[in-house]
Amino acid sequence: MNWKMEHNNLEKDFDFKDFKESLKFVNEVGKIAEEMDHHPTILMHSYNKVNIKLTTSEEGNTVTEIDYKMSKRINEIY
Repeated sequence: MNWKMEHNNLEKDFDFKDFKESLKFVNEVGKIAEEMDHHPTILMHSYNKVNIKLTTSEEGNTVTEIDYKMSKRINEIY
């Protein structure tokens, strides 16, 4: 479940069986984001695909330790 570095973001695509599962995942990522006070860019597209981008705006939109920590947390719920 590797994340890739794209344009100063950690980025990953996630595939699900249906819209309901995609939406559930997005809501769970939202809970993690609120808990960590770090908010990713989340794109739901098609009916079963989610793209997440992580970067730290407070550090000039670069990838920092909190982005790596969040990526690990997101991997745990996928």
